[in-house]
Amino acid sequence: MTSPRALLTAWNIQAKKQLGQNFLNDPNVARAIVDKAGICGDDVVLEIGPGLGAITIPAAAAASRVVAVDKDGRIIGLLRTELLAAGIDNVEIREADILRVDLESVSREAGRPLVVMGNLPYNISSQVIVQLIHARSRIDRAVLMLQKEMAQRICAGPGSKDYGRLSVMLGYCADTQVLMQVRAPLFFPAPKVDSTVVGIRFAGPPSCPADDEAFLFRVVKAAFGKRRKTLRNALSQSDLNLLPSTCEGLLTEAQIDPMQRAERLSVAEFVRLSNIIGKHRQSHATVPPPRRKTGFDRK
Repeated sequence: MTSPRALLTAWNIQAKKQLGQNFLNDPNVARAIVDKAGICGDDVVLEIGPGLGAITIPAAAAASRVVAVDKDGRIIGLLRTELLAAGIDNVEIREADILRVDLESVSREAGRPLVVMGNLPYNISSQVIVQLIHARSRIDRAVLMLQKEMAQRICAGPGSKDYGRLSVMLGYCADTQVLMQVRAPLFFPAPKVDSTVVGIRFAGPPSCPADDEAFLFRVVKAAFGKRRKTLRNALSQSDLNLLPSTCEGLLTEAQIDPMQRAERLSVAEFVRLSNIIGKHRQSHATVPPPRRKTGFDRK
């Protein structure tokens, strides 16, 4: 593996901080990440931000096919050269913004659920994880390298200061685990913080399914929107359009203390709460008054 510094210098390319470009500089770590992903010969890997190919090359050696998506067109030629030098011919490179890629379409083209891998920039990590959750019917598992802080957030449990919206969303539909730590000096340029590799395996039907999943996620977002406030106040000050007294009654019905804060609730409690709020909204939906007949009405 040629060092990222040498490659970038040879191609007169500078890493872009705004794209979160920190290139892995250790082939042993790259192989370990691929091993942790459990890739086999039938798998199709979608790699987010392949960069200079540190993970792409061992992933392609283990998988049936790799679809590598990178937003930075400057390094695609460099990546193709590295793949050619390694004798890799089962990688399709797409220049695109991953947030605009239809993951379900990629999976249908592959003919199977995807294994998603990538070293995610901090500024899009949350958006990518939400994207994976929405497309999870076509994704078997994901192995993502994240900033340590983000990894702590998505793996946190109730009561932790790191527990938040993403923790609940993933807890509803997936099993997450920390796979390994990667120190900052193993990248070029070196980031300011260490990274954590997290495995996400999307489970089958949730053990406590919501009546309306989209509305569940909306309630979770509202609850954590003002996380220092009590649930009664956070929900009543959100876009759910509920009075404080109504919120208090619905929380009590859900057997949740209205003075509790969002980070104390389990996934099951959030599901129960969203189901109760949803039924309340349906029963109190505004029914338009009957239209008065006019002389233009057909008799």
